[in-house]
Order: sequence, then structure tokens, then C-alpha cells
Amino acid sequence: MEPERRDIPERPAPLSPAERSRVTRAAALRPLNVIVLVIGGVFFAATQAWWMVPLTLVTYALLVFFASRDPIFAHRVLHADHNTGLPAANAHRDVSPERRARWLARGETREKVEAALIVYRKVVVAIEESDEVTRAVLDDAIPKLHAAADRLVDVAQRREKAAEVLHDLRRHATVSPDATVLQDTINAADAEISGTLESLLALRSRVVRVSIDSGNPERAATLNASLDDLNARLEALSETMSPPGRGDR
Repeated sequence: MEPERRDIPERPAPLSPAERSRVTRAAALRPLNVIVLVIGGVFFAATQAWWMVPLTLVTYALLVFFASRDPIFAHRVLHADHNTGLPAANAHRDVSPERRARWLARGETREKVEAALIVYRKVVVAIEESDEVTRAVLDDAIPKLHAAADRLVDVAQRREKAAEVLHDLRRHATVSPDATVLQDTINAADAEISGTLESLLALRSRVVRVSIDSGNPERAATLNASLDDLNARLEALSETMSPPGRGDR
């Protein structure tokens, strides 16, 4: 009688050197791992306790080592373009920012984002319904407005993820330096979301001034510069917050 055969789970294919390097680099730059270095550096600067330096480096090295050998983390890094675990702008260019905003949890953040998107649509309509001269001088403004709206929702989504992580940290730990870092990140996102609404309101009035004085190219240049600055701030904030979430821990 033949012995019973059992199915053996298939092991993941080994990573190539390039893939292993990519995963290790992602593990080294993982936000929660970097936070360990930051906290260690701040503690050393405040106390001059030299034992903190090797302790911090060893802890960081272990976190990177275990993360780089985590098959789930490796899969997420290598397939980030296909499955980010978060509705990001690059993966949802065919979805309107208004619809993406409705994926946010109901609350103050969602209300502010939706209010900003209402103004964003009004600015776009104001440009599209203006005269030919105004539309010509503001030809670059509409794609910049679309980009700003997408990035605003990106920031709001990452802000909500950071808030979830902060809630978990506070529920399971009485004191956590990570909580302070996350709270600062959330505060920065809240300030930028509110600032975006104010910027869009100002842009709407500028579009009206450009349409009234369409022969003045400086007004159009100022409007485009404001849009460039808004996009740069939103993009920078979104990158510093990427990617918070339970999946990274």
C-alpha cells in the first residue's frame, strides 16, 4: 500500500538580485523604520548617551533585515504599480476626484475636501466658459487644476490612513514616539487641506480678473504660478506621507 501523499504548499520563487536590492532599499526607506533612526538621533542629541547610537543602529538593521525577508512586504514592493492597497491618483486617473473623495470616511476631512472640489469645478467651468482670449492664456491652467484636485484627495486618503495607525498606537501603547510623528503628519495634512480650499477660492477670483483684463499676461502668469506652487506643496506632502498604513507594519 502506497503511503498517503500530501500536497506541499508551493514556495515563492526566489528573488533575483535586482528584486532583492529593490526590496532591501524599500525596507531601508520604510517610514516606520526611518522613524527609529530619527528618534534615536533626537534622543542622542538631547542626552548625549553614546549607548543609544549602537542600539539605534542595531534596531534599525534588524527591522530592515526582517522586512526585506518578509514575503508579503516583498510582494507589495514588487507589485506596487498594480496593487498599492490605497486608491492613489496614478492608479485611478479614470476616476474623478469627487468620486475618490466619497471613499473617505465621513467627517471633517471629507467635508473640507468635498468643499475644495466644489470650488475646483467652479474654477474649471469659469475657464471653460470664458472668452477665447482668456481660454488661450489659461490653456495650461486646467490640467494643473485637475492635478491639484487628484493630489488633494491623495493627501486626504493618506491622512486618514495615518489617523488609523495613530489610533492603533494609542490603543496598544501608553507612550509611543511614533504617535508624535504621526500626529505632526496629520496636522500638516489638515493645514494643507484647509489651505488648498483657500487657494482655490483665491484662484476663482483671479480667473474672473483674467477674463476681465485678458490683455494683461501678468495676471495669467500669476495664476499659473499659484497653481504650480499648490501642486508642488501637495505633491511634496503626499510623498512624505507615503505610504502609511497597517500593511507596512
